[in-house]
Amino acid sequence: MAKDFSLMEDSNRSSNPSIHEVSDPSRRTVLRGSAALAALFGGAALSACAGGRPPITGAKLGFSSVPPSTADRVVVPPGYTATVLAAWGDPVGVEGAMPAWKPDASNTAAEQAVQMGMHHDGLQYYPLDGSRRGLLVVNHEYTDDGLLHVGGMQPWTEEKVKKAQASHGVAVLEIELVGNAWRVVRPSRYARRITATTPIALGGPVAGHALAKTAADPAGRTVLGTFANCACGQTPWGTYLAGEENFQDYFATADTPTAAEKRYGLKNKAWYRWDAFDARFDAVRHPNEPHRFGWVVEIDPFDPASTPVKRTALGRAVHEGAWATLTKDGRAVVVSGEDAVFESIYKFVSRDRMQPGGAKANAELLDHGTLYVARFDPDGTGRWLPLVHGQGPLTAANGFADQGEVLVKARQASDALGGTKMDRPEWLTIDAKSGWTYCSLTNNTQRGQAGQPGTDAANPRQRNEMGQIIRWREHGDFDAETFDWNHLLLAGDPANERPEAQGNIRGDAFSSPDTLALDGRGVLWIGCDVSSYALNVGEMARLGNNQLLACDPATGEVRRFLTGPVGCELTGATWTPDGRTMFVDIQHPGEAPRGRNDPANPRRYSNWPDFDPNGRPRAATLVIRKNDGGVIGA
Repeated sequence: MAKDFSLMEDSNRSSNPSIHEVSDPSRRTVLRGSAALAALFGGAALSACAGGRPPITGAKLGFSSVPPSTADRVVVPPGYTATVLAAWGDPVGVEGAMPAWKPDASNTAAEQAVQMGMHHDGLQYYPLDGSRRGLLVVNHEYTDDGLLHVGGMQPWTEEKVKKAQASHGVAVLEIELVGNAWRVVRPSRYARRITATTPIALGGPVAGHALAKTAADPAGRTVLGTFANCACGQTPWGTYLAGEENFQDYFATADTPTAAEKRYGLKNKAWYRWDAFDARFDAVRHPNEPHRFGWVVEIDPFDPASTPVKRTALGRAVHEGAWATLTKDGRAVVVSGEDAVFESIYKFVSRDRMQPGGAKANAELLDHGTLYVARFDPDGTGRWLPLVHGQGPLTAANGFADQGEVLVKARQASDALGGTKMDRPEWLTIDAKSGWTYCSLTNNTQRGQAGQPGTDAANPRQRNEMGQIIRWREHGDFDAETFDWNHLLLAGDPANERPEAQGNIRGDAFSSPDTLALDGRGVLWIGCDVSSYALNVGEMARLGNNQLLACDPATGEVRRFLTGPVGCELTGATWTPDGRTMFVDIQHPGEAPRGRNDPANPRRYSNWPDFDPNGRPRAATLVIRKNDGGVIGA
């Protein structure tokens, strides 16, 4: 989500030591060239094959870079075509409920509940018939109420709150390839919207816990809705994992928040103002309701009647997303990060092994296991620190009565253990073949500023506007508690005057890496999220609109593949198994530089993709195909 992070409050006030005094960032940056890599990693090859995908051959970066662009359109390399598949307001295909998009935003809350939500983010493809027919699952992260409603927030009404809640959550689409063009199947028995009012079960140690009980749910086992869904992952057993990110912006609390509320960023006024007509978002009246958000939600896309589950064993955090793999003996491993300044990276290892039989056979796999927080040491090694009640400082005497409370207070537990405070860890992706896990650290302009933590080995730049991509590989299997790490690259523009904004990219310059995804050839795709107020000014002046790039991890070479329309974020990337179709989301085209859009002039910044003089910009999922039918990027 693009947000004004220059004004973001640092909610991590822990005194975990900074290690910049002994850090040499240059030692942590990946060596270029296969010989250097072999010397550093004992000859281990960096061959990359996305876990669960068949290997696809072809040149790693076989396309011509596109130049930076400030145009209000999508630009792809010669020989490629990008088309819109599903935009905000399009019907998802629920039988008997397929209202059409209304360009003036006059659709009702009931209509919005069966249409594509606002601000598409993470997405995954699930085959039904290989690479010709499947399900596409899409997150809808947040709303711009200036665009969503007729008249914006004036006046603010209960109907507008309901419509905003219906614009959040997740969409499940059935799609198919007809000739050389993809289309949404309508109606479809799979079509589904999950919104901010859909009943969702709590699973794991927090289910039924005292901190999860409310007046409306005295059992503490059923939550209404999911929202702020940012990135996503696909499990080896065929389910979808959606992270609940900036949930704190939806709750209003007292003028002086409690220490626990402040640690999670709750304030006395909620940005979305749902509390005006939905009392559960008033944390003074319902102090446990915020504990029921900030989880990873597991969804079975193949069963529209199934109940999504919040997997509390994975910890409560501002989850950008969650990404899964398996150990050699079949146990699940899920990694995640918090998209917030000075927050942490986590790993969960299941107690039990995955069983054949898909979602139903593994319905409780993510409810039992151990959660860890990462500590990156200055010598290029690291350790996973277990968040287990009774171990180390995680005791009742220190405010952790049991494992449920450790998980509800995962940030406080991480502080107590000494987890490394990172520069906004966003997307991750796991290379199951090589063992590397990659993580985008988007930026952190507060790093090293007055009263804020200084630099350290993993986060080596002050006033870090540009971000970096870090990676690690466990000592042994994915469940190991120690690892080696380095930086794949430091983002930036070599033409910038400030050294901290120059980076070390081999190839096309970019800033603020966000989306990461590995295709079947082992190419790492990078989507950018420079905030709208920073686009094309200052140190971003030469980078143009946000972009999607491809990186060969073996060489570090980066090429720009796609540039998006004005004000958008490039997010999400998934492929059909044959690698010949790529799906990418365009989020918040035309986003206002600060705050919400002006409802009287919704097309001020962008009118993509419809270019309707009476319409407004719309987030959308793109389909990208090579004109000759070949593999994307090759």
